[in-house]
Amino acid sequence: MKSTFRALRVYNYRLWFVGFTVSNLGVWMARTAQDWIVLTELTDYDAAAVGLSMALQFAPILLLAPLAGLAADTIDRRRLLVVTQTVMGTLCLALGVLYLTGLVTLWMVYAFSLLLGIASAFDGTARQSFVTELVSRELTTNAIGLNGTSFTLARLIGPALAGLLTAVLGAGWVFTISCITFAATIVAIGAMRREELNLAPPAPPARARTRAGLVHLLADPDLKIVFLSVFVFGTLGMNFPIFIATMAGVEFGLGVSEFGLLSSVVAIGSVTGAL
Repeated sequence: MKSTFRALRVYNYRLWFVGFTVSNLGVWMARTAQDWIVLTELTDYDAAAVGLSMALQFAPILLLAPLAGLAADTIDRRRLLVVTQTVMGTLCLALGVLYLTGLVTLWMVYAFSLLLGIASAFDGTARQSFVTELVSRELTTNAIGLNGTSFTLARLIGPALAGLLTAVLGAGWVFTISCITFAATIVAIGAMRREELNLAPPAPPARARTRAGLVHLLADPDLKIVFLSVFVFGTLGMNFPIFIATMAGVEFGLGVSEFGLLSSVVAIGSVTGAL
């Protein structure tokens, strides 16, 4: 087990792991509350509306990936992460206020999903590449694995917590509370020891860099298999929120607490696998 968590011996990575986990907790809380209000409050159990909300949230991650990679190469990743986390937190706060004041509508949730997806596209790319600046090359693989553990751990806890809080306090307060969690990553970045970071100098902007990455991808058969596998699985196999929400609300007549718990159970295998 010591080797499993060896990257946590690095001070900066420990800060990052805690902040990253808390922020991801907020993401999953917001997503769970959002799916539930779209299904049960803003529509009459319309699964297609939940699917559209998900598509608006995740499509930018696919479409903007090359641009996000270019940004992570040319902009200080710490500053980029502070900006993206601030934007995501602000969006959650805005949606929470709209819900609490009774002004939220379905198109507003769609807009929130799209903007959150755009911010997530740049945040995710910067987050993954930032790992190389936190630990040595020998610990990079372990740190990436622990990043996956952090993500799935938040996915395990976040939906269940969101379901409970939505039942007790309401979805508006879930969005508002999730806004606060994004400060964890910002605080962690600010508290890091700069002299211990393996800072990579930002590369000068170059239009050909994205094209070079695509050429490299097409020339490497192993990478093509990985990308194709992720594309197929992500498109056809990662639609759990739609299935779980409709099964909980429509088929079994359950409430938001049970929906959150069902959403969390999905992540148990992911946490085990990441470790």
